[in-house]
Amino acid sequence: MVASAGANIDMIVQNTSTTDDTVAISLTLPEADALAAIAAIEAAHEAIGYTEVRYDEQIGKVSVVGAGMKSSPGVSATLFRSLGEAGINIDMISTSEIRISVVTDQSRLDDAVRVIHTAFGLDTDQTEAVVYGGTGR
Repeated sequence: MVASAGANIDMIVQNTSTTDDTVAISLTLPEADALAAIAAIEAAHEAIGYTEVRYDEQIGKVSVVGAGMKSSPGVSATLFRSLGEAGINIDMISTSEIRISVVTDQSRLDDAVRVIHTAFGLDTDQTEAVVYGGTGR
């Protein structure tokens, strides 16, 4: 249904409640696709039978990417520890063999990028790296 609206979902997470039989589905997509996606979900309300739709435009996403992640244990531990020690909450996590993406509050995105940069030792003059963080918009 969201795809038929032309929305490009780039991250999706499903959670099952521990207290009842409900399921929560969270997703991220470009801001330009948000209204069409929400309209498509609302048009399918009867078929889906959901309780509510929430939209939060104040999120940011940062990713750690590299082919070497497959053979380098501890990348996710370093990422999560660095964010946790900085008090940066992770709202969503998505992983693949070469990428870990986390969603956090947009107001903490620059802090998250700096903390991750430091955690992976990219603060030296001898290391060349590019760290990106953004809203995906």
